[in-house]
Amino acid sequence: MTALSEYDRLEASGLWRARSDDQRLEVILSLGHATLVITDTKERHLAHWSIPAITRVNPGQFPALYFPEGDEDETLELAENQSEMIEAIERIRSAVARSRPKPGRVRLIGSLASVAVVAGLAIFWLPKAVLNHTVSVVPTVYRQAIGQALLDRIERVAGAPCDDRIGSAALQTLSARLGGPKLVIMPAGVKDSLRLPGGFTLLNRALIEDYEEPDVAAGYVLAEQTRARSHDPLYDLLKTSGTRASFRMLTTGKLKETTLDAYAETVLIAERPEIEEDALLASFEAARTRSSPYAYALDITGEATARLIENDPMKAEPVVPLMDDADWVRLQGICGG
Repeated sequence: MTALSEYDRLEASGLWRARSDDQRLEVILSLGHATLVITDTKERHLAHWSIPAITRVNPGQFPALYFPEGDEDETLELAENQSEMIEAIERIRSAVARSRPKPGRVRLIGSLASVAVVAGLAIFWLPKAVLNHTVSVVPTVYRQAIGQALLDRIERVAGAPCDDRIGSAALQTLSARLGGPKLVIMPAGVKDSLRLPGGFTLLNRALIEDYEEPDVAAGYVLAEQTRARSHDPLYDLLKTSGTRASFRMLTTGKLKETTLDAYAETVLIAERPEIEEDALLASFEAARTRSSPYAYALDITGEATARLIENDPMKAEPVVPLMDDADWVRLQGICGG
């Protein structure tokens, strides 16, 4: 490979920032096998660069300024006194450049074929592989941060969530009854319900105010939980935002402000994935909640939702209210009436 053994585990210090408008951070650089690992002074991982894909902005000048291929906003500065690390990076980059073929006619054909294969992988396989891997490794705390950031942006369009003190306490009661999702009542903007990364479930105020029982709102919550198990909201965000967003999430744990802004503008009007009815009925059964009120809310005639009505898991059971009448009345007033 292109790594040079004398530089294995070489370390140095530098200044790094993820975006052009960020403050530069003092970081520790560790050189491995043709890779550069960037951590902060508390040994927390910040980024992982492939040295062959690093570009130097100012050859021969100091401080040496680098950025990873494809993201000029992310930069790394190395002072002149970090000459050993600079030399190692340059030698590895030079070794890669020398190892690249200079094809004649036969080599050109072979190279073009290789390029076609690589391009095919890059177009058809790599984006999905990166997307699936990123979604599988993003921790809960990052999902919650992304969900909160999206909610903040949705508020600009839909207005601040309803937050009456007494009504909010009743909302927590309903949330606890349904397994603890982060329920948010929106005054407008959300058609009916919407699930964001991190467990946030947004409900239009009409689901609370226009029905005589909480079972309809509960049904929408259970539907969003069911949909999220087969259509991860984070997957949808990253797929919509493109492969670069997945790479950035994977390497830095963050997304660009512009990425979040763009998604927040589209998610409110985007088509929602269908929910498999057997899975939805299983969710109602697990929550000991009636599916019929939700089914009639979707279609007042019951024709389009007949299966949810006929197979209501609680139809042979005594009706047990999801919350007492006093809490339900308090919840109905969460948006001020």
